Order: sequence, then structure tokens, then C-alpha cells
Amino acid sequence: MGQVKKEELRIIELKNKKDSSLRILNFGATLFSFRIYDKHKNLTECIVGPKRPEDYLSVAYKEDNRCFGATVGRYAGRISKGGFQIDDKEYVINEVEGVHLHGGNSGFQDKLWEVADITTGSDPSVLLEYTSKDGEEGYPGNLKVQAKYTLTENDEILIDYSATTDKDTIINITNHAYWNLNGGGSVSDHFMKINASKVLELEDNNLPTGNLVKLRDSFKDYREAKITGNRPLDDVFVLDTIKGELQAQLFSSLSGIKLRLYSNQDALVVYLPESLPSNWDYLTKLDEQFPAVALEAQNFPDAPHFRNFPSSILKVGENYENNIRLEFSVK
Repeated sequence: MGQVKKEELRIIELKNKKDSSLRILNFGATLFSFRIYDKHKNLTECIVGPKRPEDYLSVAYKEDNRCFGATVGRYAGRISKGGFQIDDKEYVINEVEGVHLHGGNSGFQDKLWEVADITTGSDPSVLLEYTSKDGEEGYPGNLKVQAKYTLTENDEILIDYSATTDKDTIINITNHAYWNLNGGGSVSDHFMKINASKVLELEDNNLPTGNLVKLRDSFKDYREAKITGNRPLDDVFVLDTIKGELQAQLFSSLSGIKLRLYSNQDALVVYLPESLPSNWDYLTKLDEQFPAVALEAQNFPDAPHFRNFPSSILKVGENYENNIRLEFSVK
């Protein structure tokens, strides 16, 4: 696939009977915008990302690699050692300073996805598809991937990723949306709860050591809801909950909007950057510090190199699934 052109970009809008609106960009199978009425009856933009679709095609966007709202893969997060083994066969993948990040030089977030189906009426949805060819970014197998986004009448965003392969491979797909439930400003006043009593121990380059660290008495312990404050986060929370149960919550008392996250994954990567690039205009007016937080439901990073981590191998004949439910309410 060559360079994506501006005229190839397409936004699909899903609306429910509450006038909530979800907009999907075909580049990167991206959550582009989500607007919902807050407690003051104002239509509030909850997603943080570039204002114009064409900004996603810029050199600066690719170099910054912040993956705004994008579908990230083949392997979200980091892989070490420049490769991995499957059945004693070594596969070499791209690395920068010892780290392979978010699928390599050109991951799923940099691809133009095909809009395969759109449904309207109650619980509207859009289905996007992408085929990652055998050897793309060093990964084995022709991987057929689907990303389905549904906006329910109850203000839920359902994100359903699925994939099949014709060679055994590794996979870890997630969505990288950044949230600000105030509709702008900072998320420092947001309350966050994460049902996790451990995080992965990370080295300086954010690669895991293989150890799990208990969060007791740590400022990163969010088992009880507390304000995020002015502290950056980039951590892998090991979820305590049974798959499908409530895993995390984010709440703004200013807007009254609450986000509840459910998934079938083992980990939640929480990325709360101190700042974001100023290379483009954003959908909303943001503070320079702590403007957004990303909640990425996925497998453990670098799982191919640790036997004590959940397996990331997808075998021929199996079906990969990552099912994420984002439930919104206002009070």
C-alpha cells in the first residue's frame, strides 16, 4: 500500500436516539470523536485528538506516534530483543534502541482500513477490515483483522477486534483513544478507579522485567477511586477482575460524565502524559499539562519473552478476540 491520500479518508458517524455521536476514521480504524450530553445539557467532546482528518496523514503525526484513537497492532506495546520465536523459528522485527513499539515502523494505526459494512437504526455500527500480509513488519502469516464499532442506545461504545491467520503468529491489538471527560482543559480533576492490585515492573525503556509489583501503599494504587492529580502515568496494570467484569472507571464531577470499561483482556495500560504534541489543532481546547488519559485494554507487553505472561500466540484455526465495552453515564 502506498501513501494514503487525503481524498481516501472517510469518516463514518454513528448516532443514537439520545443524540450521542460516535465518529470513526478509516485511517487507523480510529475513534475520531465521541460527543455526549453532560449534566449541564451541553454536548461534550470526550475524545482528544487532531481536529482535522488530514492531520493524521502528516509526517509529524507519524513521528510523534501517539496513536490518537487508533487501532494498534499487530502488537500493541513493546517487544524486546528485536524479535521472537514460535516453534524454534526466529522472526526479526524492527527495533529502535532495543524496543519494538506498537507493531513497528508502520503498524495498523498507519493503515487505511476498508469500510466493510455500516448498519443504521438501533445500535448503529461500522465494520472495518484490514489484511496484514505475511512478513509485514517481520510478523508471520497473512492476518485478516476486523474492527467493529457499535454505539448502543444506552451510550455504550462496543469495540470488537477479531483476527485469523494462516501461519502461527503473535498478536496484541488494542484501541488507543485518549479521554477527557471535561470536554477540554485537563484531566487532573478526574477520578479514576482500576481494579488491579499489581503492575508490571518496568525498566527505564518501559520494557517489563517479568516481575509483578504489588501496589499496596503506592500512589499508583487506584483500587479505590481517587483523583489523578498532576502525576504522569505509563503503566501496565494487571487486572484482578474476571474477564468481562468492570475493570476501570473514569469520572469528571465537572461534567458529570462517567466512563466504565469492561474487556476480556488481562491488562490495562494507563497512559497519562504530562503533555501532548502541539503540531496540530485539537478537537477541543486543552491545557498544556495533563490534557488526556488513555485506557488500553490488552495483553501484557513483551509477552513472547516471558513464560509467566499470558500467551500472545495465535495459531492457525484459532480466532483472536479483544472485546471492549465503554459504558457512559451522566449524573
